[in-house]
Amino acid sequence: MKLIKNLLFYVLVLVIAVIAIFPFYYAIVTSFKSGTALFEVDYWPKVISLANYISVLTTGNFPRNFLNSVIVSTAVVAISLLLAITAAFALARVRFRGRSLLLLTILSVSMFPQIAVLAGLFEMIRGMGIYNSLLSLVFSYMIFTLPFTVWVLTTFMRDLPIEIEEAAIVDGAKPWTIVTKVFMPLMWPALVTTGLLAFIAAWNEFLFALTFISNDVQRTVPVAIALISGASEFEVPWGNIMAASVIVTVPLVVLVLIFQRKIISGLTAGGVKG
Repeated sequence: MKLIKNLLFYVLVLVIAVIAIFPFYYAIVTSFKSGTALFEVDYWPKVISLANYISVLTTGNFPRNFLNSVIVSTAVVAISLLLAITAAFALARVRFRGRSLLLLTILSVSMFPQIAVLAGLFEMIRGMGIYNSLLSLVFSYMIFTLPFTVWVLTTFMRDLPIEIEEAAIVDGAKPWTIVTKVFMPLMWPALVTTGLLAFIAAWNEFLFALTFISNDVQRTVPVAIALISGASEFEVPWGNIMAASVIVTVPLVVLVLIFQRKIISGLTAGGVKG
């Protein structure tokens, strides 16, 4: 009976892994095809061609679009974590009236769909004079990255022993010193987890990037991939699209592999109290 349960468990894991990995694998296989081979269903490339990658990287503005995504996503993560860790300290350690209501209000902002706030956000960005700039994307992405990071870091900081903070206060440490020198070294798993999730969200965002940027040079990679066109109106360059998708996905995979231990620690932190 135990053998059957283990067998079913591993079969289920294998099915989930295939469902999760196969689309990316097929995108890689397709990216190495060219010509009529694109329309052949093959699960292993017969001939490997780098023509699609060369085309994506040498024509159009894709390299610049890739750099734009790196700049925007990195800036979003840096600003989100800076604001979130200071807000988390206030919400977790400072007692004031309406603290719980404020935290719920911050979280409720992320419950609205992007399309619901698009019009109002567009007017704000145009009024601030940052339309068609990368700053507009950094500003707008805070709507869905900041509430999540504040909520997670506040929960994590609440679980840290109060004695650590009291010892720092006795030694004459100021609040900023406590945050940067005491709490941040202990919060690396949570910071890495929330920072990586914020990076992925900003990296893959499409609607705001399409709405607030009208110049092809300033666009980010999700929009750039969507706007890849063929020689004619009815020709879809699937090879170029798959190659661009693989190039965009690889950095995320690498980041997850590098920080996987920190991610697991951050996701399970606070789950057990002793």
